[in-house]
Amino acid sequence: MGVLNVTPDSFSDGGDFLDPQAALARLGEIAAGGAVICDIGAESTRPGSEPVGAAEELRRLRPVLDELTRGGAPLAISIDTAKASVAAAAIGAGAVLVNDVTAGRGDPDLLPLVADRGAAVCLVHMRGEPRTMQAHPRYGDVVGEVREFLEERLAAAVAAGVPEERVLLDPGIGFGKRLQDNLTLLRELPELAAIGRPLVVGVSRKSMFGELLGRAVGERLAGSLAAGLLAVDAGAAVLRVHDVPETADAIGVWRAVRGDDGEE
Repeated sequence: MGVLNVTPDSFSDGGDFLDPQAALARLGEIAAGGAVICDIGAESTRPGSEPVGAAEELRRLRPVLDELTRGGAPLAISIDTAKASVAAAAIGAGAVLVNDVTAGRGDPDLLPLVADRGAAVCLVHMRGEPRTMQAHPRYGDVVGEVREFLEERLAAAVAAGVPEERVLLDPGIGFGKRLQDNLTLLRELPELAAIGRPLVVGVSRKSMFGELLGRAVGERLAGSLAAGLLAVDAGAAVLRVHDVPETADAIGVWRAVRGDDGEE
């Protein structure tokens, strides 16, 4: 899953793709690089970010959505939003997945909308909200607490009418987590995979590599690839990444060593 942010303030590529033509070119690069999903977002969820309203989110997205409506997309489209109105516009333009960092808690209309439109949904674990989530998060048993949350939100999605087979789960690496929490979750991913739904893992360029390795955002490729491969080996079904061709190459080597034909 390649990342496309049409935001001014995302931690890694904020402002890079505000121009619709730049965004569409990036979409093509993500497809050519080997991704099968592009996750498009218009509201930053980096730690400390301020929320934006649905109207502003839609204003940022509209030129890209209009182009997708006219010409389609070279790969599956995911919309990174917690708002039903934004998700509805994106699904209308062809999006097939809603990636919700609030796991359906931010807007009570979102899960029923996903059910009604026949889309899929990714439910993300996040403690607090982006603006405050890194303010001294604490867990007694991070794996157990994240698993309990994801199971509860899976049940909520199913109760809203979303078929279980259209639900993906994300442990929310970096979303209200300390470094040791992130490392523990990556190590114990099989415990979360045991829930029985595909796991999405996003570690790409995250601040954990700054804390762990002392690397700036633009210097975190090696750490991102290492953590991503460990996640895949532990059961992750989808990696959400900024560096698409590099990740695809790393997974290709991993599959070759395993003797995997890559036809999944």
